[in-house]
Amino acid sequence: MAASLRIADLDAGYGAVSVLHGVTLDVREGETVALLGTNGNGKSTLMKCIMGMVRPSAGAIEVEIDGARVNLIGMTTEAIVDLGIGFVPEGRRLFPRLTVTENLLMGAFRKIARPQIDRNLAFCFELFPRLAERRKQLAGSMSGGEQQMLALARALMSAPKMLLIDEPSVGLAPLLVARTIDSIKALKEGYQLSVLMAEQNFTQAIRIADRGYVIVHGRIEFEGKSAEDLNNNDIIRALYMGA
Repeated sequence: MAASLRIADLDAGYGAVSVLHGVTLDVREGETVALLGTNGNGKSTLMKCIMGMVRPSAGAIEVEIDGARVNLIGMTTEAIVDLGIGFVPEGRRLFPRLTVTENLLMGAFRKIARPQIDRNLAFCFELFPRLAERRKQLAGSMSGGEQQMLALARALMSAPKMLLIDEPSVGLAPLLVARTIDSIKALKEGYQLSVLMAEQNFTQAIRIADRGYVIVHGRIEFEGKSAEDLNNNDIIRALYMGA
């Protein structure tokens, strides 16, 4: 069973700098939700709030996993991952001096994930054949596209119920962006995950999103009930299509 997420009236920032203002959104069980916005509008801050890396000043963040509802505010990042929430941060944050296999095994520290290591490794190598070919290669010597594959696969190794993905297209060539987005869809379907994906590449994001939100200057300015809603929205036309 996948997880669900509810965020209500969330304010957050860094010291005296306020970034998020009354953010409310939800991710229902088994769906992919896109958080759309250009750089500097609060997407990464919201992801860090969910993962316990930034402490909100107001509001609520709750997940429901296996029928249990949990308030994430005040929890450590390790405890949040241990609940079953995986995170692929912007910039990938791999261990450059460790091999592909060693990076993947670092993702399996969660107690419930350890018995599933062989199964999850096999799935990762099936989904990303390039990682299988380069399993002994140091992560820091790989291309940007290969590193993004590894970051996604490492998150899967924790056997999550929900996956948060922050800017998966950053620094990738257009063809690699399309492949990465397709990989996220395959991960979600293969492991029946719920996915919240922060992304500024609108065209690619809505290919796999069930619905989404547009964040502008730290506020949710539009909620699209479907990919079609997002495609026809005036804010999105202004931000992404120059209308």
